[in-house]
Amino acid sequence: MSESSTRDFYDELARDYHLIFRDWDASIAHQAKVLDELLRSGLGPGPHRVLDCSCGIGTQAIGLALRQHDVVGSDLSPLAATRAAAEAAARGVSLPATAADMRRLPFRSSVFDVVLCADNSLPHLLSAQDVRAALLGMRRVLRDDGLLMITLRDYDDARLARPTATQPQVSETPDGQVINFQLWHWHEDGERYDLEHFQLAPAQSTWNVRVRRTTYWALTRRQLTEFVAEAGFTDLSWHTPASSGYYQPVLTARRASSP
Repeated sequence: MSESSTRDFYDELARDYHLIFRDWDASIAHQAKVLDELLRSGLGPGPHRVLDCSCGIGTQAIGLALRQHDVVGSDLSPLAATRAAAEAAARGVSLPATAADMRRLPFRSSVFDVVLCADNSLPHLLSAQDVRAALLGMRRVLRDDGLLMITLRDYDDARLARPTATQPQVSETPDGQVINFQLWHWHEDGERYDLEHFQLAPAQSTWNVRVRRTTYWALTRRQLTEFVAEAGFTDLSWHTPASSGYYQPVLTARRASSP
């Protein structure tokens, strides 16, 4: 992963990230409901201390804080992390958030009940070495028997079909409709792709076109399962959108208790 280019992508997107959603607050509430159910079914009623290590502007972290969990956020993008804390405060909850690389989490060991890495963030890591470093760091900051939760795109089919674009999505704003879509440019290895994110926003009698670029590793479920098990997690379980109601597959796993 090019740390600077990924950070630039999200720094540039931070102001407009909510425009990806048709209704951001509705998405905050729905995603938190599903993740909270998975979390409480694994650890009990709580509340629990949660680290969202790819918090972005707070989509999952704010919702979990509104559900009474003690949530801390971190993100590679300082602008996104700053906005997440501000958006949480505007909704009446506290969300301490800091800029941090998930491969080098700046937290003490064994302090969180849950580590969440959502929104297809882990696949920004483009090598096995980087994925291992991130997962070992997540394991380090989890308490014994703590819960890891990772969500990512369903890449099993994508690796076969190699889609080149996503369907345009339209969001309604006070200033008019905003259109989002992506172009995918696959690498020769068939596993990684460069993404161009297009956002078209109304501007008087024309459109303001914003284009941001980043790169992903299209990790299959089998690949991620092997990485997570290798990092020392047990009780791995996949929750599909059909079974959980979440918009991406969710992998849950437990940090094995120390001897």
